[in-house]
Amino acid sequence: MKKGIFGVMHYYMPTVGALSMHASANEGKDGDSTVLFGLSGTGKTTLSADANRALIGDDEHVWSDNGIFNIEGGCYAKAVGLSESKEPEIYNAIKFGAIVENIKYLGDDQPRSIDYDDTSLTENTRCCYPLEHIPGVKIPAMGGHPKNIIFLTADANGVLPPVSRLNYDQAMYHFVSGYTAKVAGTEVGVTEPVSTFSACFGEAFLPKHPYLYAKMLAEKVEKHHAHVWLVNTGWTGGKVGVGKRMSLKDTRQIIDNIHDGSLEKEEYEVVPGFNLNVPTACKGVDPIILNPINAWKHKSVFQETSRKLAGQFVDNFEKYTDGTPEHVIVNGGPDLTKFK
Repeated sequence: MKKGIFGVMHYYMPTVGALSMHASANEGKDGDSTVLFGLSGTGKTTLSADANRALIGDDEHVWSDNGIFNIEGGCYAKAVGLSESKEPEIYNAIKFGAIVENIKYLGDDQPRSIDYDDTSLTENTRCCYPLEHIPGVKIPAMGGHPKNIIFLTADANGVLPPVSRLNYDQAMYHFVSGYTAKVAGTEVGVTEPVSTFSACFGEAFLPKHPYLYAKMLAEKVEKHHAHVWLVNTGWTGGKVGVGKRMSLKDTRQIIDNIHDGSLEKEEYEVVPGFNLNVPTACKGVDPIILNPINAWKHKSVFQETSRKLAGQFVDNFEKYTDGTPEHVIVNGGPDLTKFK
């Protein structure tokens, strides 16, 4: 029912100038809202549950002429490895009134005590809870026009920077691309990382050409002076098995710097090939990881891996070239001629 209604929203909302979004959202103390797009496993639920911000919702929203609103009444979070120290808001939301799936209890003598590390049934363990279980949640679940739009991706190749600032063409290109990597635990049968693309971070819900939604997003971003960011919650210093996963601490710090406006004021440099603008400094984050090539031991391997991923972006986008303006493709996507 959840996904069916979401498909209906993607059909009808554009007819009234509203954009339905597979994204989470929260709001700061000053009323500034942020929308976080992302596929499963990228951190959409985790990063929207922020102790310093009011949660609006973790998965399905609409951006209308009056701002954003949630079309659900709760959250659906991954529960594998859940701990109070890492994700206190979600951990404490799992109480009477919540529903858990694919999960076992610690023992018969400990009712309602969940073993979040037990993946004997599947690594895709889940918990569903009402919005009201999150402290400081925004009720009614509505917010003003977003100040920041964040695209979350879990790049298992270790190629994309931890944060990039996107221009309008890049925002549309990466929105239509909807890149991440499927990793073990997210879907049945996935045991090795696989690059995947899902238009608008929710292709299964789209009854219309993805560029229609991308154009609406860019128009709303321009009208309301929002900033668009690409945040990699995946790997750094190498692909899976070689590099390491971006720490949640670093990702949260990056997003905090987006929210307080300090990241926008930093100096930026361009990463060749993908043409992404990355900050040369980010408060509280090791500068070595900001430009991904610096975190790799073998630069030639980085270039080869980066070129391969860029090729996958280009190949994937071929099915959308009919209906997407050339300037979006040329200015927004990677340039294969720039790779060494």
